[in-house]
Amino acid sequence: MMIDALRQNKNISILLAVLRVYIGYTWIMAGWGKIASGQFDASGFLQGALANSTGEHPAVQEWWVVFLKNIAIPNIEVFNLLVPWGELFVGVGLLIGCFTKTAVFFGIAMNFSYMFSGTTSTNPQLVLLSMFILVSAMNAGRYGVDGLIIPTLKEKLFAKKTREIKNAA
Repeated sequence: MMIDALRQNKNISILLAVLRVYIGYTWIMAGWGKIASGQFDASGFLQGALANSTGEHPAVQEWWVVFLKNIAIPNIEVFNLLVPWGELFVGVGLLIGCFTKTAVFFGIAMNFSYMFSGTTSTNPQLVLLSMFILVSAMNAGRYGVDGLIIPTLKEKLFAKKTREIKNAA
């Protein structure tokens, strides 16, 4: 019942739009701050994550350390580009409601990456709030670009399928 309401209720879609804009703004500010400064470097953060992987109760699990040591740190230049631009693009997608499910999925993936690295900050809150948008399917983008484009695409796809069925008969 709750999931149906999240996916179909027009009043809830307004609340989801407000939530989507809040999360999008948060991502835009995080990404733009890194881009505008021109000095973003994730190497210190990643080294800190490695330091948090030792001790009696490590905050970073060994499987994530393997990823950091073998993929992230050797390719730090790529991550220095992907992180700020990824944050910005996720934010823009959520703010305008374009590719909403895709944007929120990648936002959640980035939040988990930060948490896997031993950092909490606002990441658990953003994951929790993002889950509502992810579960809501298209309803979170109803009042955004998705709400303008998706119905037209569905109509064109339905018309094409109908023609194909008629032609096959």
